[in-house]
Amino acid sequence: MKKIGLLSDTHGCWDERFAKYFKDCDEIWHAGDIGTMEVADRLREVAPLRAVYGNIDGHDFHYTFPQVLRWRCENVEVFMTHIGGYPGKYDARVRRMLLADPPKLFISGHSHLLKVMYDPMLDLLHINPGAAGKAGFHEVRTLVRFVIDGQEIKDLEVIELNDQEKLVVPLI
Repeated sequence: MKKIGLLSDTHGCWDERFAKYFKDCDEIWHAGDIGTMEVADRLREVAPLRAVYGNIDGHDFHYTFPQVLRWRCENVEVFMTHIGGYPGKYDARVRRMLLADPPKLFISGHSHLLKVMYDPMLDLLHINPGAAGKAGFHEVRTLVRFVIDGQEIKDLEVIELNDQEKLVVPLI
């Protein structure tokens, strides 16, 4: 069983609440637009980090993090990239990869909009954790936590990081 902390689109913003909410996580996953290596380093101090680079991340990120990351967590195949779209509106590059070999969990960022959607055509769960940083049009900053236990993705929680922080539990 692994507890995962998921975030995206920090755009160089560090918030101590990242550490507060992810301190008990086995891994932290960042779906791109990290913004600064300092943010990545501070996340690594909290838990092991898996990350992809996003469209605002400079060339130094391209040497450190891949554009697409695919791995197995427990018995769940995970696919993560920054610009990926969502069920019914996948990015063309990603759509080809998903159709060729669908994972059980597809994670992307970029839109700054929190989405948790099931794709019945590909039998996968899509999660976009929204934006944890302050840059962008979003009104609510969000983090996501969930558990992968064997083949099961469960206990998904959304944390809102605004003036009145709020924990919304559980979605799945």
